[in-house]
Amino acid sequence: MTNHADAERFCPANLIITRPTDHEWVRHAATQLERDRQRSADTHLVRLDVPGLAGIPIYLKDESTHPTGSLKHRLARSLFLYGISNGDIGPKTTVVEASSGSTAVSEAYFARLLGLPFVAVMPESTSRAKVAAITQYGGKCHFVGTADAVYSEAARLAQESGGFYLDQFTNAERATDWRGNNNIAESIYRQMAGEPHPIPEWIVMSAGTGGTSATIGRYIRYQDLRTSLCVVDPEHSVFFDAWQSRDRNLTAKTSSRIEGIGRPRVEPSFIPGVIDAMIKVADAASVAAMQALSNLLFRKVGPSSGTNFFGVLCIAAEMQRRGQTGSIVTLICDSGERYLDTYYNADWLAKCGVDTTAWKARIDGLIAAPS
Repeated sequence: MTNHADAERFCPANLIITRPTDHEWVRHAATQLERDRQRSADTHLVRLDVPGLAGIPIYLKDESTHPTGSLKHRLARSLFLYGISNGDIGPKTTVVEASSGSTAVSEAYFARLLGLPFVAVMPESTSRAKVAAITQYGGKCHFVGTADAVYSEAARLAQESGGFYLDQFTNAERATDWRGNNNIAESIYRQMAGEPHPIPEWIVMSAGTGGTSATIGRYIRYQDLRTSLCVVDPEHSVFFDAWQSRDRNLTAKTSSRIEGIGRPRVEPSFIPGVIDAMIKVADAASVAAMQALSNLLFRKVGPSSGTNFFGVLCIAAEMQRRGQTGSIVTLICDSGERYLDTYYNADWLAKCGVDTTAWKARIDGLIAAPS
């Protein structure tokens, strides 16, 4: 039998064995997040019949059906799990985020689920519907003048409160398991399996943090799939220029007007190397495409979904010109109900100088049945 002296010689005197006091809370929180995933992780894949694009079926991954109404529900869950797993979020942590709206809505939902205080730092221009949703979930909104001010202000508030800054723009690409584990890419390919063109020729999407495009692009390469990834970028965003130049130091003086996508700086989660093509989309084209897609679906979608759809139409038109067939997949990022007082308000569009007339004619001409 080992005596006490032998034990002291074997184990250093300063060895401390302890169990975190919040271990049970961590187990509880992880269980709550997993239950939410089981209830809501998958979303519908809607086939869109476009008469003018025969042979090129279009599919829409409808992320608006998540409990918090947008693609950001997946990201918010992953960010909370990431923070909890790293030991940054505990049972009394004040959680802070920099957001243009949708991510903060989803994060407020998860903060309430876990009983945590939540503060969203966002531009004053954020839609009133998103602000109302955040407060309805128990979150607090802290407004700044411009989009580029959200980062430092969120970090400051987190530090002052002794809380944790989720930092979606840095952590989006690392918080999601791009190899699988029911991420959005795996879900798309599983749902496409029985379709006439099960491996999409293209997946088209916009970038806010860049995390979802990073996940999809990495998954395509990891699975050795014959799919190309196109990222569409709105006006006043630097992602397109950074992808072209490979210069991550680019910045813009004006923020994107298409809420939820486009950034005035190249976010850490934006991974240019996984992207096969990018398209710069005018704001008026995004809004015109949003209106056209809403008409085809008989329900309203948000402006970033319009940006996505315009990119799909560009890719489809080029495929058609080359005599190619195959499927294209894109995302419905959120519902248009959040934008009734902005993008669906003719007076607001006119005040912003957004004239969709010319783009509407071009889009209608492409999607209409051949005469």
